[in-house]
Amino acid sequence: MERDRIDIDSLVVRPIARDEVDRFNACLDKHHWLGRGLTGQIMRYVATIDSAWVAVIGFGSAALSCAPRDRHIGWVRSQQYRRLRHVMNNQRFCILPESRKHNLASAVLSRALRRLSDDCLIVHGHCVVGVETFTDPSRHTGACYAATNFVALGQTLGYRRSAGTYLHHGNPKVLWWKPLRRDATRILAADFDNPALRVPDNQGPMFDLEAIDFPSLRAHLEVHLKDWRMKRGVRYNHAALFTIAVAGALSNARNVIAIGEFAKDLPQEALARFGARYANSTYIAPHTDTFRRAFDKVDVESLDAAIGSWLLENLPAGAFEALALDGKVLRGAKTSYGTQVQLLAAMVHKEGAVLAQRRVADKTNEITQVRPLLEDLDIEGKVVTADALHTQRDHANFLVGEKNADYVFTAKGNQPKLLAEIQDRFDGPFSPSQRND
Repeated sequence: MERDRIDIDSLVVRPIARDEVDRFNACLDKHHWLGRGLTGQIMRYVATIDSAWVAVIGFGSAALSCAPRDRHIGWVRSQQYRRLRHVMNNQRFCILPESRKHNLASAVLSRALRRLSDDCLIVHGHCVVGVETFTDPSRHTGACYAATNFVALGQTLGYRRSAGTYLHHGNPKVLWWKPLRRDATRILAADFDNPALRVPDNQGPMFDLEAIDFPSLRAHLEVHLKDWRMKRGVRYNHAALFTIAVAGALSNARNVIAIGEFAKDLPQEALARFGARYANSTYIAPHTDTFRRAFDKVDVESLDAAIGSWLLENLPAGAFEALALDGKVLRGAKTSYGTQVQLLAAMVHKEGAVLAQRRVADKTNEITQVRPLLEDLDIEGKVVTADALHTQRDHANFLVGEKNADYVFTAKGNQPKLLAEIQDRFDGPFSPSQRND
């Protein structure tokens, strides 16, 4: 009996090389009752023990429609079409006859599943969060799938898809399902694409839109952002428009066209959550031109202040202890002088939430914007940090005397007299809390 058991340590499951495709197909043609027929986005693996082939396993695109799976996931049709690529189907699995040993099938399958998502990301450009497969109960029980924690979701209706149509063959299959992540079904049926489904592209941070309370943002904008339009002819709520735009920006929509495309791809549930226009039993996404007109007419400073105040209200308890003054430039935006547009922002430490920001006027610098930036913010008892540019007596007096806040400023060589005075007063390193009256 011991001879029938596999040597786990010597078992290797790997993608086949390009020059091994013919051998892979030949194994399936000879030993699998369905032959080589993999379809869709294909991943081929071979299992070896001491370099000898012992099994082949192939994955392809998931079934376009499968009632037990779709009920289990709980997605609607638009979500299914958009996210089906994140589910793969184990279309072929064959243990070669001369290598059949106890537990070999489950060991090969588990090793293939362990690497499937990463390999698919490299080959096809997207990850996989769930795997399905079908077994014919007249041929085998699916024991290896059960041993690898697949769940039997039920039987199919006995149809197969061919050339775009469904043909009834009268031989129902058992559908098995395995999530590759604990939250796979929640991710697949979510209103918004989860960051786990996106490919990092160095275009900025990815946000989990499911975790953001967009209805409260829309309600906040209703109150704090004035609608500049005449009531006649208005089709879209202004707060809903900008709530969708914020969600699009958080999803890396970098311009008005991308935001329009983001809105167009939203499912009905998400459009309802945003408060989109409802007509003829359907929620209607705003057109790109609607966003363009809204961006042209909105009071930018009022919009920024409204979003900043909403962020402040939604910070976790105790998160707002310190505020950083941070200057930045807007990439791709130019002033009438041909220079880049500069902003001064007030950003909460750790959370990274920008509570307010001001444009720096042409031919000036950030120093002039500190007071206007902080004038309407309640920062009593908070600590304001800034770089050496803002180490100014007026700033210190404003923060301590008028805002009842503390500050941590940097002293550098741009103010040699101040730096020398500090060095003379303190012989060595000192704590920021140390006072010398």
